[in-house]
Amino acid sequence: MIPRNFNPGRSASLPRSGMARPARSMPAISVRQAVLSDLAVLASLFDGYRQFYGQAHDLPAAESFLRERFGHGESVLFLAHDEANPVGFTQLYPSFSSVSLARTFILNDLFVVASHRRAGVGSELLRTAVEFARSLGAVRVSLNTDVKNASAQATYEANGWKRDREFFAYHFAPSGPPSARAQKSASV
Repeated sequence: MIPRNFNPGRSASLPRSGMARPARSMPAISVRQAVLSDLAVLASLFDGYRQFYGQAHDLPAAESFLRERFGHGESVLFLAHDEANPVGFTQLYPSFSSVSLARTFILNDLFVVASHRRAGVGSELLRTAVEFARSLGAVRVSLNTDVKNASAQATYEANGWKRDREFFAYHFAPSGPPSARAQKSASV
């Protein structure tokens, strides 16, 4: 069970050990765990995130997807505000490491509105996600990012994240056409 209402317990403007301080003055950012009543705000940010990655605008689908995650306790979301304005979010999915016999998290989504990028918001969302995972005894938080997203890569590395040089990631789309897989299997 993932606890709700995690409070990182410190002002988001304070630097953390191992976390980079932004180059310019950071706005007064607060980060807190999102709750169901944040759904409309989160859906708008989530839709913006999906559009950033080339998906069509679809606010109802974004809201429905997040409602499902909340309803089934399948993710943990953190919401960043500049004063009263929502400016970013991150979403963690729980997982486990069989080798370590321990909890892990996948930081699947992180988004900051264009007006607040390079102002430390992403760093605060990362810090809060790591602090949350640490509070539950997780041994690792993992993420993937687009190989062309140099800005995100720089943020991760400035905050102590290490690029994996030991393992390759492989993906398989099980919803692909089964006829092509069956034909290939039959010819072997």
